[in-house]
Amino acid sequence: MPNLAIAMIAHDRTKPDLVNWVGRNLAHLQGRLIYATGTTGRLLQDAYPELNIHPLRSGPLGGDQQVGALIAEGKIACVIFLQDPMTPQPHDVDVKALVRLATLYEIPLACNQSTADYLVSSQYFNHPELAPEILSMEERYEAYLQRLTNRLAH
Repeated sequence: MPNLAIAMIAHDRTKPDLVNWVGRNLAHLQGRLIYATGTTGRLLQDAYPELNIHPLRSGPLGGDQQVGALIAEGKIACVIFLQDPMTPQPHDVDVKALVRLATLYEIPLACNQSTADYLVSSQYFNHPELAPEILSMEERYEAYLQRLTNRLAH
């Protein structure tokens, strides 16, 4: 993970939580490239100018999809996405697509501060080479296609 970026996203009501969480975890985040959507990225840049934060578009304006593209390109190690579970979001379909891509590509996804704490404190965060090997998305997808083909043939 040290060579791969971290994606950070927060809904409006959880942006202060993410800014505070980053402050508590600066030691884990130093030297990492962090992609962050819209206002979240600007808030993080203002609060922590020492971090390497690259802002993307706002989530509803395509930022969530930009993060999804970075996942598909193999450039993201993990996603920290503090969601507001109590407020409907106008771009819920984009959020669902992002979660789907993180799942498909086996990208760790933290949707709350507790899970984010577990993520950055894991030995795999700084030493991904120690993590158990997982089949690539292509290998898993190929197996799915083969099972489907076999079912249709019978």
